[in-house]
Amino acid sequence: MYKGIAASRGIGIGSICRIIEHDLTFEARQITDTAAEKQRFREAVEAFVQETTAMAADIRKRIGPKEAEILEGHIVMIMDPSMSGEMEKMIDAGQCAETALTAVCDMFYGMFSSMNDDMMRQRASDIADVKVSVLKKLLGIEDVDISKVAPGTVLVCRDLTPSMTSQIVGGNVAGIITEIGGKTSHSAILARALEIPAVLSVPGIVDAVKDKDTAVIDGTEGEVYINPEGDILARFVLKREEFIRKQAELNSFIGKETLTADGQKVELFCNIGTPKDARKALECDGEGIGLFRSEFLFMDNTRLPSEDEQYEAYREAAQIMGGKTVIIRTLDIGGDKDIPYLKMQKEDNPFLGYRAVRYCLGNPDIYKTQLKAILRASAHGHVKIMIPLVTTVDEVRGVKSLVEELKKELDAEGKAYDKNIQVGCMIETASASLIADLLAKEADFFSIGTNDLTQYTMSVDRGNPNVAYLYSAFQPAVLRSIKNIIECANKAHIPVGMCGEAAADPLMIPLLMAFGLDEYSVNPVLVLTARCIISKWTRAEACELSDRILAMDTEAEIVAALKIAAKE
Repeated sequence: MYKGIAASRGIGIGSICRIIEHDLTFEARQITDTAAEKQRFREAVEAFVQETTAMAADIRKRIGPKEAEILEGHIVMIMDPSMSGEMEKMIDAGQCAETALTAVCDMFYGMFSSMNDDMMRQRASDIADVKVSVLKKLLGIEDVDISKVAPGTVLVCRDLTPSMTSQIVGGNVAGIITEIGGKTSHSAILARALEIPAVLSVPGIVDAVKDKDTAVIDGTEGEVYINPEGDILARFVLKREEFIRKQAELNSFIGKETLTADGQKVELFCNIGTPKDARKALECDGEGIGLFRSEFLFMDNTRLPSEDEQYEAYREAAQIMGGKTVIIRTLDIGGDKDIPYLKMQKEDNPFLGYRAVRYCLGNPDIYKTQLKAILRASAHGHVKIMIPLVTTVDEVRGVKSLVEELKKELDAEGKAYDKNIQVGCMIETASASLIADLLAKEADFFSIGTNDLTQYTMSVDRGNPNVAYLYSAFQPAVLRSIKNIIECANKAHIPVGMCGEAAADPLMIPLLMAFGLDEYSVNPVLVLTARCIISKWTRAEACELSDRILAMDTEAEIVAALKIAAKE
């Protein structure tokens, strides 16, 4: 049995087809006819753009707009002057097109891959995909036609790129196994959209198997079996049937309210990174937006986005949601999120440095532009402002003071906004947890960011594999912190939500119900799963479980008990 990352749920059984990578080595050459070389480069880019545009159109038709935007993003990347312009400058300096393409892409890849943020690292993966695709055009290499594989095929490769995934014909591919990639990779997103079981990051799997071997993959547990014994195969055939039954159960929750087993209503929101993601939230039956990561408006730019540009993005999300809640997190940069044009000072420990609300309050011109854009967008829907990385009451008061100042400016300009717009805190630091009662007097709402709350509470770098065993929201210290935050919000009669990954964890959900969480904000594809889990628990059952769990000493003990108590 091989172990990897469970990237797309389900059981896949089929015959292996290996996708062997092409040799993309080339000889770096000095160019004298730079005009001809630039034309060769442009023709390769144009061929890539035409091919990718066609694939995106097909994906949009077969799967949906959100998935098509992954490939469309590749086109935007290669056409961006900051990328293609730099490549042409290198060609003008005498470098061949292959060298220019590789050097510039590798530079951007290094910048994004060093960030401790899954979405930023995914940007690096996309850049690598673009580089390989354009390099193949320059070298005259044809891709494997995945669309022609036989029904019941399990694809095995080092990395299944979005451009490769887009060729998959539904029904032909029973599963996907790769040597690299993770849950948030675009290949994983496309696999989930196609409902194909996938296990990624299985070391050495390409060389360990042969074409026509039988593979069984469990995309829920991240397990792979090659040429399994008959009893194992029979067990997974039954498991596949059970999975199909459960999926049918999830579909019965489409269009339903999110209710506990004893009829208590909670809100089920979605986390998004762009305005267009709001459409995906609606398609997946989300009831609002619990986290709009606004920093991507800044990271996808070569300069500070203007007030009008930001306003248009926030307005679009608000209008798409049609009056449902949209919580916009203000600029959360620093740490692993560097924006080159801001020329932020390098720090020895950036995660504990000048970042997020600290940077924004220290750069009021940048912050006021964003806050004013959010205020203007609030005229088009139910928009709320959320402050990231709060550690003191003064920070909340500082932001609220700026908001009041900007309201007066908008009144003077005669521009509309929600005069009662709410300003809330993202509770994700140990400090914020310890003074949650004080913050609750200043904030209109709380949203718990469990990813960073776990990191800071446990003093663990979540990107460091040597201490990964400590990074768990089920650690007693983290659970007690979450409980305290929710209780403080409840006592102050302000709403409290959760936008970290734990909000969608089936093991965590009953504990959050017991603690009194009002709103769960999850990845759009997990809305129905979360709604189904919530529907299986009464508050009394959840409280009884919570009492037992909080009396336990270790994370392992807690997780084991929660697995036994889990309701399938």
